[in-house]
Amino acid sequence: MRTPLTSDQINQLRSLSTCVMSDAIESFGVRLRNEGFATAGFRCLFKNLPPLVGYAATCKVRSAQPPIVGSHYIERTDWWKHITSIPSPRVVVMQDTDQEPGTGAFLGVVHVNILKALGCVGAVTNGAARELTGIESSGFQVFAGRLAISRAYVHIVEFGGPVEVGGLKIQPGDLIHGDRHGIITIPQDLAIELPAVASKIMEKKRQVIELSKKPGATVQELSRGLKDLLDFNSDSIRDGAKQWKR
Repeated sequence: MRTPLTSDQINQLRSLSTCVMSDAIESFGVRLRNEGFATAGFRCLFKNLPPLVGYAATCKVRSAQPPIVGSHYIERTDWWKHITSIPSPRVVVMQDTDQEPGTGAFLGVVHVNILKALGCVGAVTNGAARELTGIESSGFQVFAGRLAISRAYVHIVEFGGPVEVGGLKIQPGDLIHGDRHGIITIPQDLAIELPAVASKIMEKKRQVIELSKKPGATVQELSRGLKDLLDFNSDSIRDGAKQWKR
């Protein structure tokens, strides 16, 4: 894993939407445009909170079946060591492996406050969450597949390995960005460059929008503006930076 980002660098990423983040990553051509994000299988529960940015701490849970002995599973706290081994800010990514995920909720007001104490700023799960009023007031962002009333028999079965939520495979330590549109992973070797590229893309989008509102704008003008936006790639910023240093 690379050197963690500074708080200022994290805040720069947090100021961007997942959509412009996706556009900026695409401009580098490092992965296919249908990879690296998830929008299905869960939803953003608190749309008024700012974008979520952090490093993934992973686990798998189940909740549908009771234990062979006793009325509930013994609470596991050993996975807290895994959480604190991940750079902060941390995002818990929890895969519910039941055939029908979300019978019970691990993410409730008590566990969310424990996760906050461990340096977590949010959680992503294909399973369930509950006690939303208390969670929202804490400022902890949650992406969940459904809501639940009970914890049922929820328990951690594995932690610290790869997980998959919403069709997106996530490794421990992956850098995650999320808002009301969904979740995207950020290639860590590009993270420092993305805000400048995103700013340029947003500028080009504003230019096309302003042109579209201009009285008498021609089809040719709109076509050129759109082509300039769609043809943008990160090399133009890098080349400009090299020329400025000369």
